[in-house]
Amino acid sequence: MNHRNIVSLQRHVSYYVLYRIFFCVTCWAFSNLASGLALRADEPSALESSPEKDFTQIFDGRSLDGWEGNLDYFRVEEGAIVAGRLDKEIPHNEFLCTEQKYSDFELRFEVKLKGTGNNAGVQFRSARVRDSSEVSGYQCDVGAAFDRPIWGALYDESRRNRMLAEAPRDALGDWIKTDDWNELRVVARGEQIQIYLNGHQTVDYQEKESDIARTGIIGLQIHSGPPTEAWYRNIRIKVLDKNP
Repeated sequence: MNHRNIVSLQRHVSYYVLYRIFFCVTCWAFSNLASGLALRADEPSALESSPEKDFTQIFDGRSLDGWEGNLDYFRVEEGAIVAGRLDKEIPHNEFLCTEQKYSDFELRFEVKLKGTGNNAGVQFRSARVRDSSEVSGYQCDVGAAFDRPIWGALYDESRRNRMLAEAPRDALGDWIKTDDWNELRVVARGEQIQIYLNGHQTVDYQEKESDIARTGIIGLQIHSGPPTEAWYRNIRIKVLDKNP
């Protein structure tokens, strides 16, 4: 075999070896890709594994569908429900309420206050008071009252008319985001009610009275008084089993 034939044979052998290497590597890559896809198909998606996956938005960010109340004091703006007015005093408490009732649930929402006044809140397991703008039931408080901050407190509105539980006063000031959005969570299951403000637990309350309603509407409040707006957004709820 002459030199030219030897060089040609070596070239063909090199091409063949490279082709086999490329073929094996490609097969290995596709095999691993298929295996990975099969594994991921069995894994929960990011949405399914999210702690928010079982929550339902009860405010669509655009309209007041599913809610009822005095629309002179409630509107939708910038993806939030705005309660109250900045151009005049608010003569009496006003509430925008869900048409649906809820029993055991976890409710999450964000809220911030604007204006001279500093008092609002979110009702739950509540009911409209006949021939009145008032709502009776539990309230997760927002703002200040009784000469102190009451963010994340549990008040009994138009029923027992008293504070049922409050956050530790020495810590509450550090938990509040002044002039900003604050996130609140309300967990109501049976007799137990827990409230969290920006990730900090403010209330862990056990209801002792058997005649207190365990079911009712959710209502967004603007308190009577000086010109004030309470902005509510990202309102979502997860219905809970009574016995986890």
